Amino acid sequence: MFLLLCLSSFGKELVDVEFARPGGVVLKLDAWIPEGSRGAVVLVHGGGWEAGDKRTYIGPWFATFKAAGIAWFSIDYRLAPKHPHPAAVEDIEAAVRWVQKYGIASKRMVLMGESAGGHLAALVALRGRVKVAGLVSFYGIHDLVQWKAERGGLPRNISLYLPGVDEAGLREASPVSYLKRGGPQMLLVHGKADTGVPYAQSVEFCRAAKKVGVSCGLQLIEGAPHGVENWEKEERFQVWKAPTVEWLRGITGR
Repeated sequence: MFLLLCLSSFGKELVDVEFARPGGVVLKLDAWIPEGSRGAVVLVHGGGWEAGDKRTYIGPWFATFKAAGIAWFSIDYRLAPKHPHPAAVEDIEAAVRWVQKYGIASKRMVLMGESAGGHLAALVALRGRVKVAGLVSFYGIHDLVQWKAERGGLPRNISLYLPGVDEAGLREASPVSYLKRGGPQMLLVHGKADTGVPYAQSVEFCRAAKKVGVSCGLQLIEGAPHGVENWEKEERFQVWKAPTVEWLRGITGR
């Protein structure tokens, strides 16, 4: 059962819709779908693979895309340490399949995540077990081997998400390992003052994408820290909004 609110002037809103039940764990999504939508963006929250839900960390996205008339689906996924890799990846794939059955074509669908959610969205989009047309990653971890070198070691939450992982395992769980010609278009957004995920992650990922012929846009925001909610505190950090909306409209058709 789910709550469906019909908003005649704006479209419809879905709240707490169950889209999957892996191992008995109920996973839900929220959505806002304006009338006449042909495409949509599936939103993946961050939280270091161990925290958060479909309404945390990404609040600025909801209002921005709603104002632009872009349909969105925001999803839950299973969290570490109870559910290590690849549980979250499989859950996002299940959500994409659900949204496609809802009526959104893969050629009009974008996966979008932030931080750990950026990593997960990129991994799903590039693995290719489900098809999407676009990927947006806000300060995502795209190369775990590089991230380990940048930080001088791996943070605690990686040991929860990837318990007992070696370097081969880091490569297997890194989106950069799956780049290939014909992959989805990409847009990467990163703050240049991000200390949690150095912006070199996005610079190098975009460079690698272009090398194999994948379209990649890159927006670096001067002085911006980690976290899109933190960017709401200063107008100069909100420069991501118009370019991201324009890019999404190009794929979703809104």
